[in-house]
Amino acid sequence: MAMMRLRREDPRVVGSFRLHRRLGAGGMGVVYLGSDRRGQRVALKVIRPDLAEDQEFRSRFAREVSAARRIRGGCTARLVAADLEAERPWFATQYVPGPSLHDKVAEEGPLAAADAAAIGAALSEGLVAVHEAGVVHRDLKPSNILLSPKGPRIIDFGIAWATGASTLTHVGTAVGSPGFLAPEQVRGAAVTPATDVFSLGATLAYAAMGDSPFGHGSSEVMLYRVVHEEAQLRGVPDALAPLVRACLAKDPEERPSTLQLSMRLKEIAAREAQGGLHGQGAEGRAPAQRERVEVERAERVDRVERSTGRLDDRTQRYTEAGGRGTGASASRPGGGGDPLPVRVGRVRGVRVRTGRVRGRVRVGRGAPPPVPGGRVPGPGRAPRAVGCGPPTLGCFGSGLPCSFW
Repeated sequence: MAMMRLRREDPRVVGSFRLHRRLGAGGMGVVYLGSDRRGQRVALKVIRPDLAEDQEFRSRFAREVSAARRIRGGCTARLVAADLEAERPWFATQYVPGPSLHDKVAEEGPLAAADAAAIGAALSEGLVAVHEAGVVHRDLKPSNILLSPKGPRIIDFGIAWATGASTLTHVGTAVGSPGFLAPEQVRGAAVTPATDVFSLGATLAYAAMGDSPFGHGSSEVMLYRVVHEEAQLRGVPDALAPLVRACLAKDPEERPSTLQLSMRLKEIAAREAQGGLHGQGAEGRAPAQRERVEVERAERVDRVERSTGRLDDRTQRYTEAGGRGTGASASRPGGGGDPLPVRVGRVRGVRVRTGRVRGRVRVGRGAPPPVPGGRVPGPGRAPRAVGCGPPTLGCFGSGLPCSFW
């Protein structure tokens, strides 16, 4: 999140918090970076001076605080403190480090299908908690989603709607951001959890293709398109497009629920991530990204092949030298007697360790083929590779078995 120096007119202390930087400003107020006496960082929002006497905006501000108090879970920034009776009402929430989804895409380009689906799944789960608290956000958009190290966070409940509450706006007046508003908001009709689903669909489209699904233009043009025209999803990966289109249905009854969205997006994220690991299922990726995936996979395989080849050379030299060397195991002539200790060797940074082995263990080109887990058939303890990744990834994360024998 971009930070700016405090201006001359900005307060330096609000409540028990010292202010350090400006984080941003909106239609209702200014958000500052602050800290308490213990050093805990907060995002502190103060209502604008010209709105402090406006009862409608005071009520809206109070509603944002009420929404923050009611919502449980890690999908939003936790409320720390508030003073709604101050000359300029304010509240402080936990500071969330990280850029907004809008800034992330604007600076780095559209997200891969797996990343967009994973963020969408987390946001869907967050909306489940929001709606269970009886709140409809009504202004979900890329700039109101922060990408923290612990996952996306939904912020700015300034126009959030409590279920069953009376309207604070004139009938027929749209409140929200053009291009991310649902058709029922444009018409001034009642809002429901399905309203946030529409906004989430538009947000996912932006994340996946770097643009609004309703293009650009004046507010009037954008609102007309939202109500009367179909969303333009050219550039949205095939894996995501059908689900995004379902979210953008004009009829709220035809949109999926947030729970259905969460489950479906998790499946898409897992499938796309697996496809990316193996260089498959990347139809929705840009050519440069597909090429990068293939190159990385080839490099991993090449590292493993060079490592195994180096070990084969060592074991061959050991055999030719009559059993002198490192990194190999042997038994006494005739296969009897006490077992010989086995040495420890290194193969391109991967330490290979074996125990004491009875019987004969063949080395070099006559060695038995690898079996799962890197074990060598025969009596005694088998050699094993130490320092490799989890069994599902194999050595160097290549997916190949951790076995050089």
